[in-house]
Amino acid sequence: MTEEITTYEQAQEYMEQVQRYGSVLGLDAMRELLRRLGDPQDQLKFVHIAGTNGKGSVLAYLSTILRCAGYRTGRYLSPTVFSELEKIQVNGRSVSKADFTVLLEQVRQAAEAMSAEGFAHPTPFEIETALAFLHFVKQSCDIVVLETGLGGREDATNVIKTAVLCVLASISMDHMAFLGDTLGKIAYEKAGIIKEKCPVVTIRQASEAMEVIRRVCEERHSPLSVMDPDEIRGVRYGIEKQRFSYGGFDRLEISMAGTWQVENAALAVCAAKELDHSGFPVTEKQLRRGLMETGWKGRFTVLAKRPYFIIDGAHNRDAALRLAESVKFYFTNKKIITIMGILKDKEYEEVAAIMTPLATQVLTVTTPNNARALPAITLAETVRRFQPNVTAVDSLQEAVELSYLLADKDSVILAFGSLSYLGELTKIVQHRDRIRRDTHGRSEKD
Repeated sequence: MTEEITTYEQAQEYMEQVQRYGSVLGLDAMRELLRRLGDPQDQLKFVHIAGTNGKGSVLAYLSTILRCAGYRTGRYLSPTVFSELEKIQVNGRSVSKADFTVLLEQVRQAAEAMSAEGFAHPTPFEIETALAFLHFVKQSCDIVVLETGLGGREDATNVIKTAVLCVLASISMDHMAFLGDTLGKIAYEKAGIIKEKCPVVTIRQASEAMEVIRRVCEERHSPLSVMDPDEIRGVRYGIEKQRFSYGGFDRLEISMAGTWQVENAALAVCAAKELDHSGFPVTEKQLRRGLMETGWKGRFTVLAKRPYFIIDGAHNRDAALRLAESVKFYFTNKKIITIMGILKDKEYEEVAAIMTPLATQVLTVTTPNNARALPAITLAETVRRFQPNVTAVDSLQEAVELSYLLADKDSVILAFGSLSYLGELTKIVQHRDRIRRDTHGRSEKD
């Protein structure tokens, strides 16, 4: 029996201990855990989001739009960049350490009682998801924007019965060991979030995936709306502001960079319009404000300028293709230094093939504190097949310092791959940038 959790440090230790229960698809343990906690999810309304790439950005846009419309909005997402607490937010504020600790003790007691009675012990994701539901009820959320963890059909989040809208972002090949080896099989798993007679919004998918989504919608009598990227008009791309017209709205603006963000934002607009019919109306003014106020750490995020230092969590083939498209579009004829760190169960070879030929120099890192990390040396050997100028470095600090030595003020430094290392990298860059600005300011005064 684990001792009672009374401090956040103990909460962190407990979450480390339960990592041994791994990741298990299926809903039986989750349903039993929630039953013992009073089924908090049944007291909430949800927008449920699945997809391979873009679901986090769509969640960010939609939850910000809903907050700007005056709704108390919960959001549940993964992975995070700076803190595990970021997974659970209400109106943009992460759950506090104190609230997390109290709620985790409640979930721990239920989980250990289950284990003692012969049930499967809940996984870390199941524990966090149950905790999130408790927090959203405690915080009296009007609506929760909920992101699936893995897949959809057997994902722990799919216990919910009170979704008012299901959203499918771009679907591509990822997690094949769990979800299947064809786009159709993966789409079937993602489309598993579609509820009976619940409206569905999807971006136009590849035909194999689109066919599956249409079939599931028909079987479940769920009305389907498709956001067709070809209907987006008047696009003006930029690093600090982008503009587009879609869905009867002219000159909508977003502050998130990346050429693909226009499509994610348009999907969120389509979803917001659909919510209008489900008891969550949004005015045009609120929609515009929500789009502009949306930020999303780790998605083509500019950390510093002159030279630009950008981070992006592209860790599969589809995300890498989108990132490469943006790099070519924004930084034609620029010297590009890349830092790459990725997990060994990701499509690192495909990502390297797409991204590293764009670089003048590649620095590979081992993502810290992660058992699934691909060693920097192994990654460098893979990269060398596509880009001879590659160096495996020993630490994130060394990667940052070396990248700045290699760059001039007009260069671009791009760190990409797994989000798991980008939080620590961000702190290093921001600390360095602060020191540089302070020193520069003092020298000007002298």
